[in-house]
Amino acid sequence: MINTKNIEIAEYDYPLPDERIAKYPLAQRDSSKLLLYNKGVVSEDMFHNLPAYIPAGSLMVFNNTKVIQARLRFRKETGAQIEVFCLEPESPSDYQQIFLQTQQCEWSCLVGNSARWKSGTLSQDFVVNGVNVTLTAERIISGAVNKVRFMWSGGCSFAELLEVAGELPIPPYLNRKTEDCDKKTYQTVYSKVKGSVAAPTAGLHFTPEVMQALSANNVELAEVTLHVGAGTFKPVKSDSIGEHEMHEEYIEVSVALLKRLIAAGGKAVAVGTTSVRTLESLYFLGELVHNNPQLSIEQLHVSQWQPYEAEHTLSTVESLSALVDYLEERGEEYLHSHTQIIIAPGYEYRVVKAIITNFHQPKSTLLLLVSAFVSGDWKRIYDYALSHNFRFLSYGDSSLLIP
Repeated sequence: MINTKNIEIAEYDYPLPDERIAKYPLAQRDSSKLLLYNKGVVSEDMFHNLPAYIPAGSLMVFNNTKVIQARLRFRKETGAQIEVFCLEPESPSDYQQIFLQTQQCEWSCLVGNSARWKSGTLSQDFVVNGVNVTLTAERIISGAVNKVRFMWSGGCSFAELLEVAGELPIPPYLNRKTEDCDKKTYQTVYSKVKGSVAAPTAGLHFTPEVMQALSANNVELAEVTLHVGAGTFKPVKSDSIGEHEMHEEYIEVSVALLKRLIAAGGKAVAVGTTSVRTLESLYFLGELVHNNPQLSIEQLHVSQWQPYEAEHTLSTVESLSALVDYLEERGEEYLHSHTQIIIAPGYEYRVVKAIITNFHQPKSTLLLLVSAFVSGDWKRIYDYALSHNFRFLSYGDSSLLIP
């Protein structure tokens, strides 16, 4: 029996030369390589052939989040540049509502060069929809994470303002500045719901043609929303996993999808680790409302260690059904919640039966998630990828994992 909290992150290291990190995507999204791990057998193909490997009747779930241009740069009169990175909405706390604001809003933010912004407001001028707009930022609460109030003139929405004033936050390990091409290539072709500060990168390989081929093969396609936080790049700095704090992420799932999952026997193919975390979190949310039907929707939350702290006797279908009943009794068509789940060796998967995912950083929680899925066989997969010229990380190649 694995004690997940005692896992040492050093066991999940591997050599990743810088030249193996894909700095840019391929010109054709679906021309990337596809590593196949099928019940222990490792082989490879091209991503555009993915539909041939997904059984007819499968339910494939995508994360439809859209990356926002979350990085704002201000220059003080002294010349110092201050970077404000929007993480999560504070007021209004609803993602959809905050992007509609036309005068002011508040965000949880990271602040770069924070020591140079001791007090006062920052301001920068922009032209939005042909109108001159002055954007000001006021730091309300300082700390590791800051609360920042943005105010602006001109009547444009915050979404429109970010499109002009913001910068798309590509991953730091690319070691380059954001370029205009990233605005398109760092979004999935099915991205819809604004809110992420990082792309669900397994989805970057999909093209309309691949999705049409999946549908033609009678694979059901469905969507969830998980807004990826900056914590997805947060390295594990502690020696053991038990000392690492996972970041919290917002999820949104329709009751209609929950019913489709139940009809599929509670099993799904997940596109990306963000979809994995969302789907697996649903089981524990269903368990929560089954055991505590009086909980308010605001209290629904999956904590980091919840999957490991008790026996979980409900079947997946029973748990999902409890969640549907709970939401329908309250007249809700969507589940809005947060998850802090950590998936690592010792975790028992309940919903996901296959994963499409990229190749992740050494000593990362995403590598732990993969290891848990393939019963610890991750090294053989990564050794194959390294020795067969696969490209790594966000703009790299893909894999289909079937345990």
